[in-house]
Parts: sequence; structure tokens; C-alpha cells
Amino acid sequence: MRIGLFGGTFDPIHWGHLRSAEEAREAFSLDRVLFIPTADPPHKKRPAISAAARARMVRLAIAGHKPFRLSTVELKRSGKTYTVDTLRYFVARARPEDSYYFIMGFDAFKDIETWKDFRSIFGLCNLIVTSRPGVDYTQSPSSIPIAVRALFCYVAKEKAFRHASGRYLSFLRITDMAIAASEIRERVADKKSIRYLVPSQVEAYILKNGLYRRNVASR
Repeated sequence: MRIGLFGGTFDPIHWGHLRSAEEAREAFSLDRVLFIPTADPPHKKRPAISAAARARMVRLAIAGHKPFRLSTVELKRSGKTYTVDTLRYFVARARPEDSYYFIMGFDAFKDIETWKDFRSIFGLCNLIVTSRPGVDYTQSPSSIPIAVRALFCYVAKEKAFRHASGRYLSFLRITDMAIAASEIRERVADKKSIRYLVPSQVEAYILKNGLYRRNVASR
């Protein structure tokens, strides 16, 4: 089984997240995409609302699309949440026929040298680096961080970069959807509409539970 791993705070999950996952699923013939909400990300501020609420919104957003699943593995882990630990978790439990594809945005990929044990990531799974609105995106060797370039060789026939482990680094240009979770939170706080920025079920959940309102404690 070809399994995509798609991590993020999902604070809240929106159409941009869902479209990115769907285009990666289609382009790489993934059988399943696991949405993995993070608990305490090392490179971002702590999420604005609880892990339970973010997981619930992901579940609502992906309901009815069989290839999409929710994984709470990072929410159950104490302390900072590191990608390499999550990948090791899945690889340790993989069946012989399973292969993993970690989906990440180009903006995050440019800073991958700052991630914990980043060199180990490339031997654990394939990487799919997607374009991001407003971020200069190229698919040339120059787009790979300097400390990473020596770890890969380019395979022209496959239009991908191959690691010594046999894993691949691939770039995928996806539909630009300039939706930011931070802007959605601001709109809710300002009592503005978020319709068509998030799935209707997610919008209803946010409004019903009073999430992201100013001077309201996280739930």
C-alpha cells in the first residue's frame, strides 16, 4: 500500500490542505493519506485551540472520502513533536508491501536543515514537496538546501531525486489556493464569514463551539 503522511497543526483545516492532499494522492497513486495533527510543533507557535478540537475538525473535513484518514499518533506523544519520530513510528509498524510518502510544502522544505535528525528522514520514506502560493518554486537542484543536495542524485527518466536508500524526493506543482489558517482565525475573531474557506462541517463546528473568538479560552 502506498501511504501519504500529511502533518500540520490544522488550526483549522481548510480547503487548501485538502486540495494539496488530494493532488498528491492522485499524482503519486496513493492508496491512503493520513492527516496527522501535531501537538506541540517545534517550528511554530502552539496551536490556538486544543488537540481534541483540531482532530475533530480534521475528522469532519475528511468524512466521506475513503482514502483520507485521521491519525492521532502525534497528539498522544508528550513533549515537542518531531517528524523523524513520527516517521520511525510508522516505518516500524509497516508491512513489507507498504511504502510511505511524506507530503510537505516547499516553504517548510527550504528549512528542513533545521529539523531534528533531518538526514535520517530521507532514508525512512519518500518525500513529496508541493508548491506553495507566494513562495518562489523551482524543481531544479538549486531548490534543494545545500546540506541536502549531496544526499541525492537526479534521475532524469523519473524526474525525481534518488537517495542512497532508494527513497525519492519529488516536487509537485499543485493548484494555488492562497488560504491561510491564521487569516481564518482572524476572520472568526473579527466576526467575519469563513464560508468557502473551510468545509461547511468545519465552519459549523467552529461557530457552534465558539473557537478562535477573542478573549475566549481554548476548548
